[in-house]
Amino acid sequence: MASLGDIGFAAAINILTAIAFLLAFAILRIQPINDRVYFPKWYLKGLRTSPLQGGAFVSKFVNIDFRSYVKFLNWMPAALKMPEPELIEHAGLDSAVYLRIYLIGLKIFVPISLLAFSVMVPVNWTNNTLERSNVEYTSVDKLSISNIPMGSNRFWTHLVMAYAFTFWTCYILKREYQIVAAMRLSFLASERRRPDQFTVLVRNVPPDADESVSELVEHFFLVNHPDNYLTHQVVYDAKKLSSLVAQKKKKQNWLDYYELKYSRNQTIRPTVKTKCLGLCGSKVDAIDFYTGAIERLSRDIELEKEKVTKNSKSIMPAAFVSFRTRWGAAVCAQTQQTRNPTTWLTEWAPEPRDVYWDNMAIPYVSLTIRRLVIAVAFFFLTFFFMIPIAFVQSLANIEGIEKAAPFLKAIIEIKVIKSLIQGLLPGIALKIFLIFLPSILMMMSKFEGFVSKSALERRAATRYYIFQFINVFLGSIITGTAFQQLDKFLHQSANEIPKTIGVSIPMKATFFITYIMVDGWAGCAGEILRLKPLIFYHLKNFLLVKTEKDREEAMDPGTFGFNTGEPQIQLYFLLGLVYAVVTPFLLPYIIVFFGLAYLVYRHQIINVYNQEYESAGAFWPDIHGRIVFALVISQLLLMGLLSTKEAANSTPLLIALPVLTIWFHRFCKGSYEPAFTTHPLQEAMVKDTLERTKEPNFNLKEFLQTAYIHPVFRDGDDSDSDAMSQEWKEEPVVVQTKRQSRRNTPAPSKHSGSLLSSVHDTGEV
Repeated sequence: MASLGDIGFAAAINILTAIAFLLAFAILRIQPINDRVYFPKWYLKGLRTSPLQGGAFVSKFVNIDFRSYVKFLNWMPAALKMPEPELIEHAGLDSAVYLRIYLIGLKIFVPISLLAFSVMVPVNWTNNTLERSNVEYTSVDKLSISNIPMGSNRFWTHLVMAYAFTFWTCYILKREYQIVAAMRLSFLASERRRPDQFTVLVRNVPPDADESVSELVEHFFLVNHPDNYLTHQVVYDAKKLSSLVAQKKKKQNWLDYYELKYSRNQTIRPTVKTKCLGLCGSKVDAIDFYTGAIERLSRDIELEKEKVTKNSKSIMPAAFVSFRTRWGAAVCAQTQQTRNPTTWLTEWAPEPRDVYWDNMAIPYVSLTIRRLVIAVAFFFLTFFFMIPIAFVQSLANIEGIEKAAPFLKAIIEIKVIKSLIQGLLPGIALKIFLIFLPSILMMMSKFEGFVSKSALERRAATRYYIFQFINVFLGSIITGTAFQQLDKFLHQSANEIPKTIGVSIPMKATFFITYIMVDGWAGCAGEILRLKPLIFYHLKNFLLVKTEKDREEAMDPGTFGFNTGEPQIQLYFLLGLVYAVVTPFLLPYIIVFFGLAYLVYRHQIINVYNQEYESAGAFWPDIHGRIVFALVISQLLLMGLLSTKEAANSTPLLIALPVLTIWFHRFCKGSYEPAFTTHPLQEAMVKDTLERTKEPNFNLKEFLQTAYIHPVFRDGDDSDSDAMSQEWKEEPVVVQTKRQSRRNTPAPSKHSGSLLSSVHDTGEV
């Protein structure tokens, strides 16, 4: 069991590590050679130029202005200086809302910590229960509920504090939900015209023997949305075509490189070997070789495009349908289209940047099976992952190591090494085992068939949180091996589980403190240092970069990683809420994490991360739900803990807390969640009216026509791509329906004045 001195030693190491990382970052960021690593967002926006292009040779690589070293910490106030409205304009609403999660942590835990240390710590400390007992304890345990004697009236203090902490947390959550919902509606109202505001994704289009998918979609929407339907784009299965286009891009990049090389020295034509990635084979002229390869790929691409567009098997029963107004799109996206609720399924189309095209070709009918398979796989992944975690944690203590390796006992008993093992090893071991988990969970989400990147990240984040709750939280506070844990849970009644876990909670406070310091403090400092991107950028720049396009790809910073970052934040909310009443000593460590993380990620969002899509904070209901879940878990575990402390009088009064918390969640869900799932028709009509007044001659069809064309039909300069775009820009031809019977709709598929007017006159749909 780690002592207070061991925790202090671990804290000192992590503080020094964090300070070293921050100092290294402050120095590395002002070096011209690293400018693209630490300020890539400004390069991508075209607002920053490379300092390597001018000046003396040495100053291109090393900052020789010693005055800048004096101000090496000015990035901290600069990160806080940008106001939130400007931040939203600069980085998007998703980034601003993501930062508010850290602010919520500060708003919740700073007042709770002040109250806990002024009331609860003295109540716990002024007992001598642990001193009289025979059990081994630490100074941290004396500050916890473990130091309260059985059946003591002092448990009423913990009961009252549990109510106070719950009400304060719910107040902050409600207030933030209101603020973020208002921010979202204001953002959507003020945002410039976007294709997804007018577009609906239609899936599970029923097959028809007489009409193609494109004709059937046009027919259906001309009849059922005659005043609002504008155009549509069917979804193609273009996986093979995407592969060919990717190959052509690589060849083109090599061709650009060798042409640039030849332009600099025209006395020697560059050569390349033809086999094994250029390592062996006969030497040929590099420019001619890649020119020929590109010409062959261009022909293959044209043939594959023709095959995709003309083969009915390559056309999926889905389409992006665009409307003349936001109001028309909102009506279609938020209503049932036919009597059969399993066909003509409509939902808001993702933003074009947000579409995950690889999953658009997955048949809708297979999604249920795919998600069932992944649910089973995730269950086994979650519970069998307990085995390595439990094994490592059993070794990550003095007794476990001495038992496994008795010859190391003399070395381990040295005070510094003992403190290092107990203060750092468990957190580091757990962090190492979690490195590959986000990639596995993202692959699972992709297999499930979600059609937007935001949906993929949100599903992966949900699974990551569940995994951490079961393995990192529950798996860490219950002693024994993974199989013993699982067997214990399976063979005890459900009402005994909170008691089993509750007894173990105070004993694991020291482990979670070290985990917070390793993962939170040092992790945040490591995040801003960007050591891995720094090394990879310079390696790529030295070995792989051939053109300016390569350099842009090498410095691509990616996004803030919602699928990994948000579940980590939620783990700290869970730990803080659970230990607020049990062991308040843990709270300051969490506050330091939220404060440092807010500063670091604000800097990263302003200067580094380039968000691939904009969902206007659509993930906020998930944030709210997980914090409420953590609150309920903390209440249930406190009930289980108090039931083992013979606090029979106070325990029943805690039953009301989960009930009130769940009612609060349902209230917020009903009051504010519609702002994140639906679009008010009134808001849509106001926006449409304003735009028609300001821009009466705007060609909306031209704006929307190519927005949802598969990227492989847009990229490059292939003639077939231009032909396809031109085909979609043409007005629809007036033709009668090809359907032999009118069993589905009584009207033709295309506009013909007399027939369509007869539909309007009779009121048929």
